[in-house]
Parts: sequence; C-alpha cells; structure tokens
Amino acid sequence: MGTPKRCLGSIADGTYLKKLVPDTLLRQPDEIMRLERMGSAFQTRLSFMRSLTRRMAIENWEFSKPDIELDREGRGRGIYSVFTGSRHYSLLAFSHPLDPMKRSDRVIAHEWDATFNLFDGIPRDKDIERLRGNTPLQEAGRYTTSELVLARANISERLFNHVANSLAEGRQPDIEMIADVGYLMRTTAVYGGGKFGCADWEKIADRADLGSAFQAEMLAVYLIRLFSLDLVEHMARQNGDVKAVKLALPIRRFLGIGNATGLGMAPFLMNHQVLVHQWVLAKEHALAAVRGVDSVSVAQVEMLNSVLAKCRVQVSEWQVDDEVQSARIEKLGVDLTALAYHLAASDRFDVALPVDAIFRWASQHLGLEAQELVVSLLIEPFGELVDKMGERFNAASEEEVWAPAMRLTQLNTLIDRHYGWVTRINFQDREETDRQWVYSEEKLEPRLGPRADDGVTDSETEMPLTVGWDVARLREALQMSDLGQSVLQFCALHPRFRHTIRRIQNAESHPYGEVADNVIAARFRPIDILRFKLAFFGVSKFDPKSDLWTRVNMYQGAPFPDELNSHWADQWTFTCKPGQME
Repeated sequence: MGTPKRCLGSIADGTYLKKLVPDTLLRQPDEIMRLERMGSAFQTRLSFMRSLTRRMAIENWEFSKPDIELDREGRGRGIYSVFTGSRHYSLLAFSHPLDPMKRSDRVIAHEWDATFNLFDGIPRDKDIERLRGNTPLQEAGRYTTSELVLARANISERLFNHVANSLAEGRQPDIEMIADVGYLMRTTAVYGGGKFGCADWEKIADRADLGSAFQAEMLAVYLIRLFSLDLVEHMARQNGDVKAVKLALPIRRFLGIGNATGLGMAPFLMNHQVLVHQWVLAKEHALAAVRGVDSVSVAQVEMLNSVLAKCRVQVSEWQVDDEVQSARIEKLGVDLTALAYHLAASDRFDVALPVDAIFRWASQHLGLEAQELVVSLLIEPFGELVDKMGERFNAASEEEVWAPAMRLTQLNTLIDRHYGWVTRINFQDREETDRQWVYSEEKLEPRLGPRADDGVTDSETEMPLTVGWDVARLREALQMSDLGQSVLQFCALHPRFRHTIRRIQNAESHPYGEVADNVIAARFRPIDILRFKLAFFGVSKFDPKSDLWTRVNMYQGAPFPDELNSHWADQWTFTCKPGQME
C-alpha cells in the first residue's frame, strides 16, 4: 500500500487531525459547505451503514434465528436479536397491515404497516407485551430507557404484492420491477437519542459497539430489512402453500430498505455544528490522506477501476422523476465515461501523488456530482489508511465554545475568517429573506414557508436558522460599537446576538460545521441539506419527490448476517441489478 506524506499520529488523542497531511490538500469549508456541492454528496467507506457492517464482520457479531409469530394476513410480531460480543440488542417488529387509503409517508400519519423498537438486551415477556401495546402508537406510546430506537415503516405496496404473489406461484419476481423500486418497505421515521421517552444517547455513548454516530439507528434499519424480507416470504407461503418458493439470494440481497426523509433532518444538521464538523472533517482528512499517497499498488488500481465500473452501471440504472436530478444523473453518466477514459491511460498512476493528480483532473473537468463521487471512489481502495478515521464521528466529548471575555476586535476577525460568504449576499433583496423556518402546530415538526411581507423575524414559532442574515446584522451592530469592549458587555446591550456570537466562536474550532450559504433565500432547496446528511448515513439512489423531501435506499446489496465474513462483504455499495456485474 502507498503511504501518506505525513504520519497519521494517534487517533485516540486526536493529534492525527493536525499531523495527517499538508493543509494544501485539505478542501476548505467555504468550498465544500456550499449548498450546491452539499446536494451532490455520495456515501463513502466511512459512512455509518458501511462502518457498522464492517464492525459486525470484524467483531463476529452473532445473530440469533428470528422469533416470528405472524398470522395469515401478516399480522403479529418478530424478534431479531444480535450479540456484539459484549451486549445483546433486539429488534421488536410489530406488523399490522394497513388500509392502503391510510398509508402515508408524511410525519402526520397515525398508522403504519409496521412499527419497531430496538431493545437494549433480550426482552422478557412483560417487555414484549408492554411494547406490543405502545410501539404501534409511536409518539403517543410510553417508553423506557430500555428502548434505544423507535421506528415505523410502510410497505411499497405495488412491489411487495408483486413479490409475494410471484413467490406464491413458485417463480421469482420480475427483476425490472425490483430494480425500479429497490425495497419492499420504507421507513418514515427512525427516532433515537432520547425522543419520546426512549433512552438518551448518553446511555450508549461510551459503548464500543454502538457508541459512534447513529449506529443504534443503523442497526435497527439493518434488522428491519431482514424483517421485510421474512414478511414477504411469509405472505407467499400463506398464499401459495407448497408451491411457494423463497427469494433467490441475488434478488434478496438487492432489496434494501427505503426511507422517506423530509425537512426535519435539515434543522438537525444546522443545529449540531460540533457533530457535523466531526463528520465532515473525518471525510476530508480521509480524502487528504489518500491524495497524499506517494504511490499505489496494482491491487488498489484494480479496485478503483472495479468500483468505477460498478458506479457507471448503477448510475445508468438510477432513474428519477425529478427533472433537476434527472439532468444531473445524465451529466454524471457522461462524466464517469470521461473519467474511465482518463484512468485508462497506461501511465496515469506512474506520477508523483497519483491520487491527487486524479482528484485535480476531476475538479477541473467534471461536474459537481462527478467530483463528489470521485471523492468516494478515491477513498475506496485505502481502507487500511482511512477506516479508523470514522472514530471521529462521535462528538460526545466535544464541548461547544462560549467565550464572553473575547474582545469585539477578535470577534470581527472570526467573522471575516469563517463568514466571508455572508458578504456575497444582499439581504436587502427580498429574495434573500423570502423563506421562514417554523414549527408546525400539530407535531412541532420543522416547516419552511414564505416570510410575511413585513419581513418580521421574531415570530414565536420561527426557528433560529437565519444564520447568514443574523451575521450580517451583527456586522452592522459591531460597526456602531466600541470594538474594545468584550462580548459580554456587547451582549448586555444586544442580547439578541448572543446565539449568533456563540455560533461564530464555535466556527473557529469547528469550521466544517456551518452551512456556508443562505438557507432562507427563495432559491434554497432543502433537498441539498437532506442529501448531504443522508450521504453520511450511506444511502444510495436519491429520489427527490420535491425540493422538500426525498426517498432513498438503505442497505441495498448489504451482506446478510451469514455473509458478513465473505470476501466481498466490505464492498457492497454501488450495488447493481442482479446479473449486471457478474
């Protein structure tokens, strides 16, 4: 394997962040945290789902045979348990087939085809009965600190019924219908982190198995996928009896779990500067590390070309109705063809810093979608070098900054250093302040709508997400203030700016945690933020249904529990339709 230009240092003490590579190989925050680039993000080998399946394999997690009790209509429950080597976790799945007229992906829905809890340990009979009565109620239920995750899902009715009927008749389902959807069931919410009475994240923060970002939620989804497959085969047996067959393994593996994600994810990302900074910095240091490699091996070149070939096929299969995304996919396909021709040159890897040379070529010749996909491709062959950087995804030990003694002169310097993008925006233009983030009355969920004509910003329901505008107004207030005074003195006179000043102070130590763009402009597409965060989860095939929400596929192609030690088990992403890449 090639070596980086500088020593990685110690991951445990965090010094590797400064010793990794020269700063010249690190992309800057105001470049990668722009909305257009964020909306072009792809998963990498550091993404949460990928990290989890890798850990499952390395640590030999043990999955128990599921305990399933379902009636002829598919109503009942299933329990899926896993032992990580130190603890047991169990998914309790409750199936309650839904009237199609009541099926909705919206957060305001009150009924679902299936609901789930990830239980900390092995549930006793009284736990099962308690959760049987509460889990289907979701937010209206009552939970304890034994429940780590609460989730719900709906079947993809057309495909689910087609698969169940095909198997009942003794034949495999149509692969084109499978490829068109890609999942039998899609989650509409996966809640962790203490919501609705479930366990606070601090309960598992120090655990080696699930302590990193969103690992409990990703384990729940991995097990939900198993349930969806078991459910459809159960329904086939009920309808076909002895004629029924099981899904062929390649098709079974190709089916992931869908997810419908809306606006609620955007404020989370904007309100967690420290956490987002850790995620982005880990990815950017991984990219910088491989760009700093002096040479690459034959095996690494072969892996890069192999993954690129898979990407080209997957992109050709990626079909969406959204006109904007459809055009971007078409451009991406053209760019990947150009990249393949570029890499085919015999001397392409016989140069100094060969990975960096490819990255620079892509930055100059390819569109944003392809540029961000190249980031994922270039990191892929260097697992031994970058995989441990995913440990930086956990920000539990990081504290937010608040420095009331800071002088306003220094605060001004921080604004210039980290919020230069604000000067490019004319907030006197009504188009730049057209949108307003508010909480809905029914479920206190985020909503984005037009701002009142008078431009009022102090509504009781408005969320504090007018970051760029707030910084611009703070600048104006500072111009009329004594810059020798402290932040504390300034806030005593201008308390409305305390929240903004704290963000600015945090940007000094966490510069990758701030969206460097205007999220209240008329042109703003929340879908860009959703895609950025979902890419860290490890999803694929973004399917925007509007500027406000998207469907995606999770764990498509992922190994099943008995396949985790297969030679391909860590190369399951960029999955193609069965038969395409054999």
